[in-house]
Amino acid sequence: MTALTKRLYLLATLFAALVSSDALGEQKQKLGDWDVHYMVVSTPFLTPEVAANYGIVRSKFNALVNISVLDAKTGEAQRVSMTGDARNLIGNSRKLSFKKVEEGDAIYYLAVLPFRDQETYRFTIDVQKGNAAQTLKFQQKMYVDE
Repeated sequence: MTALTKRLYLLATLFAALVSSDALGEQKQKLGDWDVHYMVVSTPFLTPEVAANYGIVRSKFNALVNISVLDAKTGEAQRVSMTGDARNLIGNSRKLSFKKVEEGDAIYYLAVLPFRDQETYRFTIDVQKGNAAQTLKFQQKMYVDE
């Protein structure tokens, strides 16, 4: 599989995940002038080739946090800075390190989160572009697929 084919496959995979929200739990929040799409899925969802290409460790105990920020009026993907953390219900916090992936007109921000079965996380993600800043907050329960 060539590098271009791998990138196109990742883009297609991520796009399919974003548009098939009922199946994979994609959600969206309107934050100011942005539509922020987010989802958290188990990393085995990715093929081994795609995961290796982007430095993602596939494990039933790893989740992939996938966020895209779109202009609410034009739908254009936004280049932003993103920081955040995920805190479980007993207060343990994990810093999320986002990697920006640009493929054509699409921009995704990806982070890997280790978890335990049936662990619930509260996510707080700060998004900034110039003087515009918003905070995305959501909660998700994680499950290990056997």
